[in-house]
Amino acid sequence: METIETDVVIVGGGPAGCTCALYTSRADLKTVILDKNPAVGALAITHQIANYPGVSSEMSGEALLDLMREQAIQYGTDYRRAQVFGVDVSGDWKTVYTPEGTFKGKSLVLASGAMGRPASFKGEADFLGRGVSYCATCDGAFYRDREVAVIGVNKEAIEEAQVLTKFASTVHWITSNDPKEEDLQAQALLSRKNVKHWSKTRLMLIEGNEAGVTGIQVKNRASEEHQTLKLEGVFVYMSGSKPITDFLGEQVALNDDGGVVVDDFMATTSEGVWAIGDIRNTPFKQAVVAASDGCIAAMAIDRFLNSRKSIRVDWVHS
Repeated sequence: METIETDVVIVGGGPAGCTCALYTSRADLKTVILDKNPAVGALAITHQIANYPGVSSEMSGEALLDLMREQAIQYGTDYRRAQVFGVDVSGDWKTVYTPEGTFKGKSLVLASGAMGRPASFKGEADFLGRGVSYCATCDGAFYRDREVAVIGVNKEAIEEAQVLTKFASTVHWITSNDPKEEDLQAQALLSRKNVKHWSKTRLMLIEGNEAGVTGIQVKNRASEEHQTLKLEGVFVYMSGSKPITDFLGEQVALNDDGGVVVDDFMATTSEGVWAIGDIRNTPFKQAVVAASDGCIAAMAIDRFLNSRKSIRVDWVHS
């Protein structure tokens, strides 16, 4: 099994990882991206991009990610498909273990995202990107004057449902348990005229056709019958949608919500290790935010590896 030494090892090839690689490669730092599967990340499964600055709304998330990856490769990034199963960040060289080989870096960037929850409802995986979404901020505008469902009672579900009330004619809020009375955000959501709360109700099936989602089947705890709701969008926010950090052990500090703890420069509690994108479990899971994280980390890494006291700005030179 080969061992590869490099300046920067990036775990994850999403918008955060690709942006970081672009900047580190342009800074003449030898960079490798280890990407489990370019087709399964949050951006890759986004059907249409509508809010990334300078990008046509006709472009898919997969196409945008392809461009990001190719741009990083163009500037010298070594992109590899590899499943990371462990890391060792205890020494000056950070070691990353994969079935394809061992990678040692002077710095390590964690950009593995937050798609940790497997599809758990019938039809969820089938219609992902075609009516099933995990981001109302990303996709809410596509459902203007249409009916949608939000599944979940956690804080993220409540916040995302509030976003959807700006667009959808009706937001069906499906919860297995009632929100707490002292939860002011939940009570504010329930007061919205276009919110219909389905209390003590479970999602049983997501239905659709080639065009996408057409409805869902739900079941109330007090009834044996399934009820069908005709709608076009299903936004799923179930517990378990956590940052992918299982390969880290306890080598970097995590927040109570499972996100990696970082400072203003995206540095973790372990020297020489940075964390960017959705692995931080930020409240705004947007491609542009992830890309910004990648840029910040790359400049900090350049300073760290070259013992600079200030950040070197990477402008385009003629």
